[in-house]
Amino acid sequence: MNLPNKLSLIRIILVPVMVAIFYMSFIPYNYLITAIIFLVAAFTDFLDGYIARKYNLVTDLGKFLDPIADKILVIGAFIIMLTAPCILAGNFGYTFYQLAGGIGVTIIVARELIVSVLRMLAAGKGKVLAAEKSGKIKTLVTDFAIFILFLSAEFSVLYIAGIVLYIISVILTVYSGTYYVVKNREVFK
Repeated sequence: MNLPNKLSLIRIILVPVMVAIFYMSFIPYNYLITAIIFLVAAFTDFLDGYIARKYNLVTDLGKFLDPIADKILVIGAFIIMLTAPCILAGNFGYTFYQLAGGIGVTIIVARELIVSVLRMLAAGKGKVLAAEKSGKIKTLVTDFAIFILFLSAEFSVLYIAGIVLYIISVILTVYSGTYYVVKNREVFK
């Protein structure tokens, strides 16, 4: 197993650690530690791809493991957010939490599933669908939004910035998902 694949596995392993630390309120600064774990895990996404491309270490296992690890990380973070109203609700109350949290997370997860199915359909036809720049920007903004929202649980002054980034990530999710499906619509034929 090469280094990029090990980094993807580390990302997967960090998810339950991140979730556990978040809920261990007896640990001082558990929200800050959660944010740092998320940031480290998200950085491995960039790092494994960079190393794999630079040193020609792209493998079939890596093509499978990397996107799965990304989805596990983001979905794990969103599960935390949906079960901890203190993150998405802030001072706006539970109604905003339900709207921003539930609808936004549903849109983001749905996009990930749609793109994954599209890639599987393409693979069945012998085609490989490359990641688009809009998807990479969406991932970066989403990861940064999650990081800031985790930090805002510890430092409430960051809450508005986190919510703004979260809303931008939802908008980018809709855009990048629509663009990806339209661009690769021939896969459905």
